[in-house]
Amino acid sequence: MSLFWRIFALNAVVLGSATALLLWAPVTVSVPVVLTEAVILVGGLAVMLVANAALLRLGLAPLDRVTKLMTTVDLLRPGQRLPASGGGEIAKLIRTFNAMLERLERERATSSARVLLAQEAERRRIAQELHDEVGQSMTAILLGLKRAADDAPAPVRKQLHEVQEITRESLDEVRRLVRRLRPGVLDDLGLVSALTSLTQDFATHTGLRISRRFDADLPALEPETELVLYRVAQESLTNAARHADAERVAVALRRTDDSVVLAVTDDGCGIKAPREGAGIRGMRERALLIGGSLEITPAPRAGTQVQLTAPVSGKQP
Repeated sequence: MSLFWRIFALNAVVLGSATALLLWAPVTVSVPVVLTEAVILVGGLAVMLVANAALLRLGLAPLDRVTKLMTTVDLLRPGQRLPASGGGEIAKLIRTFNAMLERLERERATSSARVLLAQEAERRRIAQELHDEVGQSMTAILLGLKRAADDAPAPVRKQLHEVQEITRESLDEVRRLVRRLRPGVLDDLGLVSALTSLTQDFATHTGLRISRRFDADLPALEPETELVLYRVAQESLTNAARHADAERVAVALRRTDDSVVLAVTDDGCGIKAPREGAGIRGMRERALLIGGSLEITPAPRAGTQVQLTAPVSGKQP
């Protein structure tokens, strides 16, 4: 039944019921109208309006559900759909809306993948330039300072040693930035070694007490999946250090039947902001890139838990 005939039928039911009551009920209208009759007629009109409103609300309820989903749908949380059964214009509208959501989710996933891949390529390029250009130049400066300090008189030698230390600390910072931009250990030694190096680096520079728990029988993963797991762990540790006011963080990596689950749990102040920032939305986009799911929930005792479930594709050993 189309929307027009649905509304027509609802109004016909109300008006037909009112006509039947007037035909068989002992109600008459005098001229001039008596107060009692006026009260009865106004009361009947009110009943008809209430019944008509209730029936219309019931008949148009699917449209309310579509409107509500339109205002709350988030393409970073795919799979939100409305049931559409039967025929008619409303069911067709719901099926069209569901198809539009599927198309938008595919397009969002495709565009996000292109952006993230371009971002990783740019990070790789910057890291390479920092390593080859800045790193080598600072190493040459260190060697020159050492030769100058060896030949300089004692007062100048002390100052040159101080400059050496500053340059060495700057070189260490450049190397740390290179590792954060493009973790070479991830390419060379794998995910577990990369996460171990990442947590050690964060513990050294932030003072966080970080515990690790990695399953020994982790399956082989695609390079894109390993990179997403690494980036989500990196962003979660950054949030714990900058925003959560945490002291302890637990990083766990475990295997399930058909997926690998990364969990980063801190003991900080928890999630307070109702809106997600760019960092969290970036993690969700990365999760969609590999067909995974990201959940951010309060930790069992206190703080926040970030959990990424990454599917394992292909035949595993």
